Amino acid sequence: MTLHRAIGLMSGTSMDGVDVALLETDGQATVVFGPTGHYPYNESDRMLLRNALGEAATLENRNQRPGVLSFAEKMVTDRHAEAVESFLKQYDLSTESISVIGFHGQTVLHKPKQKLTIQIGDGPSLAARLGIDIAYDFRAADIAAGGEGAPIVPVFHRALAAAAGIKGEVAFVNIGGVANVTYVAEDLPPIACDTGPGNALIDDLMLQRTGAPIDRHGHMAARGRVNEAALLRLLAHPFFDVPPPKSLDRNAFSLDPVAKLSTEDAAATLTAFTAASVLRLFPHLPTPPQLLIVCGGGARNPILVRELVMHLPCKVTTADAVGWSADSMEAQAFAYLAARVVEGLPLTFPTTTGIDKALPGGVLAPAPNRR
Repeated sequence: MTLHRAIGLMSGTSMDGVDVALLETDGQATVVFGPTGHYPYNESDRMLLRNALGEAATLENRNQRPGVLSFAEKMVTDRHAEAVESFLKQYDLSTESISVIGFHGQTVLHKPKQKLTIQIGDGPSLAARLGIDIAYDFRAADIAAGGEGAPIVPVFHRALAAAAGIKGEVAFVNIGGVANVTYVAEDLPPIACDTGPGNALIDDLMLQRTGAPIDRHGHMAARGRVNEAALLRLLAHPFFDVPPPKSLDRNAFSLDPVAKLSTEDAAATLTAFTAASVLRLFPHLPTPPQLLIVCGGGARNPILVRELVMHLPCKVTTADAVGWSADSMEAQAFAYLAARVVEGLPLTFPTTTGIDKALPGGVLAPAPNRR
């Protein structure tokens, strides 16, 4: 297999900005980390994306871009291009030195039961602007084959665990807008699924009540008390009784159960809900993991990490503590997946998305006039 110098890009459901990461990889066992960066959206960008989520809610065709969605797609493409240009300049990297870029785009709708997932972002336009081949539209092939289309990074988590020499059963929980878990055990294929809302409900609460986009470092939740009745209402959602593989749309859950609580108590309750939703997955696993590694934005919330430590029957640590980057892991994953797209290797598996057999995916947009 060829060793690829790949860049991964990620704009997650938290809609905070573009993460960029450089990786040298063959898309299999070799994973060599390079520099990373974060390029935040401004408030008008985030507002445009929130409006795009609303516009996308009624779509039935993944190629449609009515109204604000066309403007949002151009903005997402432009911001990713600007992020890559800044990253290349900052680290004195030439376009010729990068073999491929993994461009996830921005998810605005995910309804796998309707065979529908939409990530806005124009891969061919990004390839033309940057002069670098772009791998994009990673989820569509899996959805078309009857899979969940998510989570899509478990194959990278498996490679990380192997490269680090981690033994025994380990789970990765990525807490972005939606939370997902990858379960890795020796001699077993990775098992994966979404577990619950991650930061989405907490972010929505903070924006609605305070105008702030997040509960930074869990400060609001730290001042509140968990309302057990509201927590039980949230956990009564039928999603939690379904075994993996399974996935969620960002807006699958509602703030209604905490509507009458103070902002502090609501934040505490929603933080406890995210942790409890991870625990609800454990009965569906072959055996409980011995170690759970927290990555994504949730790893920066000490109150959320504390809830996980208090309630999960295993050791809990963060990606940073293991020597990885909690913030950049998803961007690194899409660099890894881009290499797999180039090599024609599978991205999804029966135990991660529910498809019948391991399936390649992604679309490759070649840069015009590149040798």
